[in-house]
Amino acid sequence: MSWMDEYKRKLVPVDEAMKVVKSGDLVHYGEFVMASHVLDAALAKRTDELFGVNIRTVTCPFPPQTVLADPERKHFIYNDWHFSGASRKLHDKNLCNYISLTYHEGPSFYDRGYVPVDVAMIKVTPPDKHGFVNLGTSNSITHAVTDASKIVICEVNESVPRCLGGLRETLHVSEVDYFVEGDHKPLINLPELPISDVDKKIASIIMDQIKDGDCLQLGIGAMPNAVGAMIAQSDLKDLGVHTEMLVDSFVDMYEAGKITNRRKQLDKGKMVYTFAMGTKKLYDFLDENPFCASYPVSYTNDPATIRQQDNMICINNAVEVDLFSQVCSESSGVRHISGTGGQLDYIFGSYFSKGGLGLICLTSTYKDKDGSLKSRIVPTLTQGATVTVPRSMNYYVVTEYGIANMKARSTWERAELLINLAHPNFRDELIKEADKMGIWVATNKIQ
Repeated sequence: MSWMDEYKRKLVPVDEAMKVVKSGDLVHYGEFVMASHVLDAALAKRTDELFGVNIRTVTCPFPPQTVLADPERKHFIYNDWHFSGASRKLHDKNLCNYISLTYHEGPSFYDRGYVPVDVAMIKVTPPDKHGFVNLGTSNSITHAVTDASKIVICEVNESVPRCLGGLRETLHVSEVDYFVEGDHKPLINLPELPISDVDKKIASIIMDQIKDGDCLQLGIGAMPNAVGAMIAQSDLKDLGVHTEMLVDSFVDMYEAGKITNRRKQLDKGKMVYTFAMGTKKLYDFLDENPFCASYPVSYTNDPATIRQQDNMICINNAVEVDLFSQVCSESSGVRHISGTGGQLDYIFGSYFSKGGLGLICLTSTYKDKDGSLKSRIVPTLTQGATVTVPRSMNYYVVTEYGIANMKARSTWERAELLINLAHPNFRDELIKEADKMGIWVATNKIQ
């Protein structure tokens, strides 16, 4: 049988494909913007007849209909490996749970049988002339999920860019059990984040650390976007990219002639990533572009891979940092807001990269719900806050007041450095709190 005949045989109406889901199954959705709202809506139609279906996803950008149809969680139990804004809001209503993950380990959980997947439901491109569908913008853990799954269902969507590899960026028709014709709607576009003057100040400090030929990893947020914008307008050249997430700012840097990937030790000439989220500009850039290479996260985020790239400059955000230099980047107290993601991977890997820098970046203050100014440099992490990067692994911390290296520093040295990075309005109080905690601080060194 030809792959085309096999494809036609497996192409079924969406409601027929959903019949394979049974009560008690573990159903895995696609990741990021490759989550299928078409398959989710069809599964939601079966709410009344299914019980205890465990749904897992990675950063689903929309609230699933299966969750909204079942507010008592009797039928569908929803879990996310890394919260999106939608998952965060569902979590606040006790409709979503977080699954702890150091990102590069993700595929191993499926390889080792820790996650026994019954049904995988993902979005893909139409088959190419060789019978391969492409996983689009989310390589990540997707192939590990489909390998582990008893049944694989694919929504075919013509709007999905064909993202070249890399490694394991495709599935052959023979690896899929059912195909469903999608609605071919464009992928979700992320809203543009406003860049503040403080973001620009932090970005300018980071810019002083970047030189020709460096290899970049950027996290999500306004401040990394500010860095990308500044690089695009700079005199830097021959930059490389080895990142977890690919965003629009990389396109801007490429179009400005700043990215060549010529000086990389691995994947020379390739812009390497594991997933992409942004706007149509990014998705169009990725489509059949041989300059870009999509890899599983077990490759892109493995510290053993990261350390092989010289001059890795890894830029990530944080919620708060305490005077012991512990970093929380994923929760506000007990309220979970994102996930560990790849931050720990890149902070650890960058330290062993020749010339590498792992930067934890945050504004020194924020305003609470009442409009009061609060410090992000705190004596101890907020009660219930998750430690994303332990103090022993923290490398550099950056605020609008400067940059400081945490490595090989005593407790009092770290406290002094961090107090100097705090907003001046909070420094005296931080000194008092450090004293209460038994951290001796030489106040004459506090600027």
